[in-house]
Amino acid sequence: EEKLNLDDSQWEDIHVVTGALKMFFRELPEPLFPYSSFEQFVEAIKIQDNATRIKCIRNLVKKLPRPNYDTMKILFEHLQKIAAKESVNLMSTQSLGIVFGPTLLRPEKETGNMAVHMLYQNQIVELMLSEYSKIFG
Repeated sequence: EEKLNLDDSQWEDIHVVTGALKMFFRELPEPLFPYSSFEQFVEAIKIQDNATRIKCIRNLVKKLPRPNYDTMKILFEHLQKIAAKESVNLMSTQSLGIVFGPTLLRPEKETGNMAVHMLYQNQIVELMLSEYSKIFG
């Protein structure tokens, strides 16, 4: 509802823009990866065979509500472009997974498995970035 002037000098710092993007996703009533699919994505990332893991993630992504899928596709396409410029911005797919994993994908109720969940959250985002064309293609 708030009108933003993106020409304002406060938006020149990329960290401000990135922080605003992360805050937007963090403050959604439900994460981009819905609570109901959290465990399914975690189980999928545990699959040992890479081709099967990618196929399972792809199938889970396709089952998401259309707004979630569309937003995810655009966001991951953008993050993939950021990772492609890793030599300049130092943001690898692994770094992006660490930054965006817990923001986009989290359990509805926090349990004692937070550290384990964080590892899986990061891995899911990292896989989706590195295998973007197979998952969204």
